[in-house]
Amino acid sequence: MVLRDLGLGDLLVAVPALRLLRRALPDHEIVLVAPQALAPVVSLVEAVDTHVSELRGYSPEVRSRTPDLAVNLHGAGPQSHARLAALGARRQIGHAAPGWDGPAWSDDPARPERRRWCDLLADAGLVSPETAAGAADDLHLPGRRAVPGGSVVVHPGAAYGSKRWPAARFAVCAAALQARGHPVVVTGGDDERRLTAEVVARAGLRPDADLGGRTDLAGLLDLVAAASLVIAGDTGISHVATAFGTPSVTLFGPVPPTRWGPPPGAAHVVLGDDRARRGDRFADVPDPALLAVGPEDVLAALPSLPGGVPA
Repeated sequence: MVLRDLGLGDLLVAVPALRLLRRALPDHEIVLVAPQALAPVVSLVEAVDTHVSELRGYSPEVRSRTPDLAVNLHGAGPQSHARLAALGARRQIGHAAPGWDGPAWSDDPARPERRRWCDLLADAGLVSPETAAGAADDLHLPGRRAVPGGSVVVHPGAAYGSKRWPAARFAVCAAALQARGHPVVVTGGDDERRLTAEVVARAGLRPDADLGGRTDLAGLLDLVAAASLVIAGDTGISHVATAFGTPSVTLFGPVPPTRWGPPPGAAHVVLGDDRARRGDRFADVPDPALLAVGPEDVLAALPSLPGGVPA
């Protein structure tokens, strides 16, 4: 089984489908082809036997074997399909494309992305539609460590400007939480140091609260697992919070939470104005649905979370 060229969120929403594959094919070796940077997450997915970052990463013995099955759990584009087709698997499962049978790709805003991949396996006859529907919300990963008084993690970054809530608004939330006695840290990638530094400065946090560029993925997983709350846009860290059961507030812009949000539950709050959504995922400026959310909306949502932050 192959899955490649994916981000952190892509992998985490595919976990239910990986578990379904394991249930449907208990005697098969499941090989995940995904970026090496995601290894700390892959190691938590019990359904995966082997993880390689490239097909050449296989041992010669593995490369010499013809796979029984190749599954595309990432997209329907020609690049991923071509890589899978090159394996020469006895059977290929994916969305419809030249040379591939399968269901047509559909961007139904009412269907969660995690359901897309489970439904794909049902369409291929590996599981029943009822089993696919029932398994789609099984996003949990082991590793949650409840820590009373854990840090509030504020993550202002996102891959595209359309999903990036203004730094000043994150800072208002961080300052308010600090004023209530909660330890606050601000996270981000190495290329987001200026952004995290801006939030820390605006919020009046201690310099050591700035973790921008200072945590690798394994460290970020540990941080979120032990956190009391995560505040972030629609990006990978919000999916980590869902996987570990860490309470979270996720701010949605161009993509509706019905597509990429967590399953309904008391541990997670999603915010965004569906009526204002423009829907351009790759825009450089925040989507109007995101800008419709103010810091007061985030702070008002906190008491509804387990162990909510009192005003």
